[in-house]
Amino acid sequence: MAQQCEGGVPEMLEVIFSFLARKTDFYTGGNEGESKKMLLDKFGKHEAVAKREKEAKEERFREMNKKQKERAEKEKRKLEEDTRKTEEPEDGGASRIAEVTDEEAEKFMKEEKEKKTPKDEKSAVQEPSNGSEKVGEEEEDEDDKGKMKPNAGNGCDMDKYSWTQTLEEVELRVPLPTPCRARDLVVEIEKKKLKVQLKGASEALLDGELEAEVKVEDCIWNLEDRRSVLFSLCKINKMSWWSRLVKTDPEINTKKVQPENSKLSDLDGETRSMVEKMMFDQRQKEMGLPTSEEQKKVDMFDKFKKSHPEMDFSNCKFN
Repeated sequence: MAQQCEGGVPEMLEVIFSFLARKTDFYTGGNEGESKKMLLDKFGKHEAVAKREKEAKEERFREMNKKQKERAEKEKRKLEEDTRKTEEPEDGGASRIAEVTDEEAEKFMKEEKEKKTPKDEKSAVQEPSNGSEKVGEEEEDEDDKGKMKPNAGNGCDMDKYSWTQTLEEVELRVPLPTPCRARDLVVEIEKKKLKVQLKGASEALLDGELEAEVKVEDCIWNLEDRRSVLFSLCKINKMSWWSRLVKTDPEINTKKVQPENSKLSDLDGETRSMVEKMMFDQRQKEMGLPTSEEQKKVDMFDKFKKSHPEMDFSNCKFN
């Protein structure tokens, strides 16, 4: 309704109060001041709701910016550490030039090549030993070949935007070609679609079908320094990693995702129980013990045997 009024919210309110005066007894049907009190009561109720929602959104964006800064600082420290290790001589003293033999030179070149070769590629091209045709354990599956490696936030850095993710949400940053205000943007968030476009522009900055469904009412966006649009997209399925933001993007290898450590107390009840079950099953597998589902079958079988002692189960095989 507000969008259809050229004067925005003030014109919309004018239409509403004019309608109440012309078509109803809102102003005159009750006791003196009763209509005004009703109006203020409803105003106060929804004002409080709007303020709480605004505070919650601001808190989510503060947390999102904090995570992004922490990731950027972590990457910076790692880069500085790698640079320092590269520049420092191994003996701790001044670097020096020394003659090396052909064997030493060949060994050095081989080590440098291995450092530059991704781990998966080294494993894939590793020569089989003893004439066997085994390859390294890190060899990628056929389905994963050609997929991109996730960025530090388990998402992907594209030409026009970058995104990161946790199991619960996707955080997206879309840089703007020119500084603008929120009213200069067209932002549409649907269950499986996202669009970001400057008003009057012939081409959208982002327009596509999302990898998975999001909870629209919990998704928020904000303009940062008039130069970037930040999104927090709440996943509906909180137990899977997205391989891409929109269907037209290249996929990332979700097997290389490295989730950040988090407390179980931070998760909601349903997600926490599922994570605890997954952790228990993983530990059981590592120890060669039955998972929770397998143990349930064993218990049911044992109960059945106790209930039927007359039956011979000696030749039964339990799968």
